Amino acid sequence: MASIRVIIAKPGLDGHDRGAKVVARALRDAGVEVIYTGLHQTPEQIVAAALQEDADAIGLSILSGAHMTQFSRVLELLREQDATDITVFGGGIIPDADIAELQELGVAKIFTPGAPTQDIVDWVRSALGARAETRAG
Repeated sequence: MASIRVIIAKPGLDGHDRGAKVVARALRDAGVEVIYTGLHQTPEQIVAAALQEDADAIGLSILSGAHMTQFSRVLELLREQDATDITVFGGGIIPDADIAELQELGVAKIFTPGAPTQDIVDWVRSALGARAETRAG
């Protein structure tokens, strides 16, 4: 089976990356190829990394309250690069009302604090496994 390739990114000014690192480690332990971009990334840097790494998905971790702006900009840049096949998902402190709006914008899945890492791993495998196979094959 081809390896699923995921960018994990912390956009904006949010300096708390423990959750992002926990998710990255859980995905790596499950056999997912993870590229962690580090703190304070711009949407432009995140999308450029996803294109350069031929990523299947971008996972954004946002705790700063800037989720609407950050997710919207990443999705916009993917459209501009004709890369809407890259799945965008994320997690953080995001109100339920905003989760619905983000999904309408094209975010595939939002995980809130306390989501079991196994749920994230299972979702990544089911949502991205076929795309990784297509890329490999």
